[in-house]
Amino acid sequence: MSAIPPGRSIDLPGRGTTFARDIPGPPGAATLVLLHGWTATADLNWAPSYEPLSHHFRVVALDHRGHGRGIRSRRPFRLSDCADDAAALADTLGIERFIAVGYSMGGPVAELTWKRHRDRVEGLVLCATAARFAPSDPRTQALFSGMYGLSLAARLTPPILRRRAMGGYVARKVAASPSAAWVASELQRNDPAALLQAGAAVGRYDCRPWIGEVDVPAAVIVTTKDELVNPARQRALAKRIPGVKVYEVEGGHSVCAERPSLFVPTFIEACLDVSGRRASTVRS
Repeated sequence: MSAIPPGRSIDLPGRGTTFARDIPGPPGAATLVLLHGWTATADLNWAPSYEPLSHHFRVVALDHRGHGRGIRSRRPFRLSDCADDAAALADTLGIERFIAVGYSMGGPVAELTWKRHRDRVEGLVLCATAARFAPSDPRTQALFSGMYGLSLAARLTPPILRRRAMGGYVARKVAASPSAAWVASELQRNDPAALLQAGAAVGRYDCRPWIGEVDVPAAVIVTTKDELVNPARQRALAKRIPGVKVYEVEGGHSVCAERPSLFVPTFIEACLDVSGRRASTVRS
C-alpha cells in the first residue's frame, strides 16, 4: 500500500474532535472534501485516491462521527450532523468553498452538506450511492429500524466486550492480504453502537423530495457490479439531479479500495469535470 499523507486531530468548536487529512494541491486549485461510506474510515475509502487527486486538487478527508477517529458523541447519530461537521471542518481550515465528494453513505452526507450549507458547496461528486437506500419491503425496513435498538444495547455493553466483538468481526471479514493488519486496525477504531445508529439513519434517508433542486455542477459514478447499492438505484439518483454527468466503473461496492486501478482514473475524471464546470459558472 502506498504511503498515506499525514493527518491530525482537529477540534471543531462546539462539536468535538475529529481526525482529518489535509493534502495541499496546486496553487489556486479547487478543494475536495471527501466523505466516506458506512463502517469505513476516510483512509479505508480513499487512501488509493489521495495522491492522484492531489495533483489537481487540495484534498481534505475526515472520519465521520463514530467512525475511525471521528467525533465521539452521546447524541444519536444523524447524517445532518456529519454534514455540519464537514462544513465546520472547512471553517476551521479556512476553506470558503469546496466540492463535496461522497461515497455510499457519504453520498447523503454530501447532499445534506449542499442542502444545509449552499453558500459553501460549489459541486457534488456522488459515488456508489442512492437517493433512497431501504427497499419498500417491510422486512428490510424493519431490519434498518432495528439497528437503532441494537445500538442502545451496544451502548450498555462494557467497552472491552465491544472491542472484542468488533475484533471477532474483523477477524471473520478481513481477507488475508499484505494490508490485512492495517485494515483490521482501522475497523477496530469504529464505535459499534454509532455504526448501528448510522445504519438506521441510512435506512431512513430519502432525498427524493428535494434532490432535484441541486443547482451546482454534479457527477454520479455508478458502480455497475455493486452488490450493496443496486446500480439501478444509483442511476435513478442521477436522473433526479439537473445537468448531472454520469460515469460508470465496472466494479463492486468496494472497488474504490479493492481495485483502485479501475476506480481512480474515472473518479479523477469526474472530479475534474465538476471542477471545470464550477470554474465556468464562477467566471460567468
